[in-house]
Amino acid sequence: MSTRTFLVFIDGLGWGEPDSKTNPQYTYGGDLLRLPVSAAGEAVPVANAGWAKPIDAVLGVVGVPQSATGQTTLLSGVSGQEALGKHLTGFPNEKLREILLEHSILKTLNDRGYQAGFLNAFRPRFWELSRERQLTLSATTVATLAADLPFLGLDDIRAGRAVYQEMTNTELNERGFEMELMAPREAGQIAGRVAREKDFLLYEYFQTDKAGHSGEMARSEVELHRVDEFLQGLLAELATELADETLVVLTSDHGNLEDGTTRRHTTNPIPLMAWGKRAREFVSGVDRLDQVTPRILTRHPAL
Repeated sequence: MSTRTFLVFIDGLGWGEPDSKTNPQYTYGGDLLRLPVSAAGEAVPVANAGWAKPIDAVLGVVGVPQSATGQTTLLSGVSGQEALGKHLTGFPNEKLREILLEHSILKTLNDRGYQAGFLNAFRPRFWELSRERQLTLSATTVATLAADLPFLGLDDIRAGRAVYQEMTNTELNERGFEMELMAPREAGQIAGRVAREKDFLLYEYFQTDKAGHSGEMARSEVELHRVDEFLQGLLAELATELADETLVVLTSDHGNLEDGTTRRHTTNPIPLMAWGKRAREFVSGVDRLDQVTPRILTRHPAL
C-alpha cells in the first residue's frame, strides 16, 4: 500500500495542565483529546492506539504565539516567527506569504509528484475574488494557491468529496445555502474516504480557537467533543490503512482553548499527535512546530 499522510490542523489547541477546573480537555467527555502528563516532553500513548508529544510553538521568539506566524510555520517548515522577529496574528502578511508561496507543504509534495489536497470546502463567493485578493486570506488558502491545486465547493460537500470548516454544514444553512446536516463522525468518515485517494490531505478546523477566545468552558467542551467525534469517524474509516503505511497526524499553531482562565493565546506547548503503525516514531522525532512539515516530507521523498 502507498504511504499516505492526513494532517488535521486544529487551531488554538495547546497542551495544558491536567486540571478539570480550567482545562476542558479533562471535562469534555471524550478520550482522544484528553492529553496525559508527559514527563520531560516525551511521547506518550493516547486513545485509539495513538501517540502524542508536546512540542514548542514559541520558537525562541519573545511573546505569545499567534495564528499568522504559527500557521505559516506549520504549513511550510520555515519559522514565520523567526522570519519576522515577532508573532503575528490574523492572516499572513507579505513576508509570510512569500514563505508559503515558496515552501508550502502542498506545493512541495505536488512538485515531488504526489497527489496532495485541501479538504475544506469554500462558499461560492470565494471564486468571485481575484487571485490577488485570495492571497490575502488564510495561510491554508495561500498554501493551496502556491500549489495551484483546485479549491473545493459546496457541490463537493454534496458529493462526499469535501468537508466544511465547521463540519456539520449548520453555518451554511444559516447563510441560506440548502445543505444536508452532517454529524462530525460522518464528516470524519468522508475525510477518511477522501484521504484514501490522496498521498497527502490537509484539513483545517478553527472553531476551537474561537471557542477559546470566548472564555466559555462549555463552548470549548462542545468543540472538543466535535473534533473527537470527527477523529473517531476518520480513524474507523482508515483502520485498514493505518495498520500499514497511512498516518493521521494532528497538531495546532498555538495554545488557547486548553486554558479556561484566559481568552487569549497561551505559550503552552501544542500537541503533536499521530495514529498509525509508525505513529510513535513520527512524533518522537519532532520537538518544535517548524519540524512538523520536514518530518512529513521525509515520508514522501521525491519520486
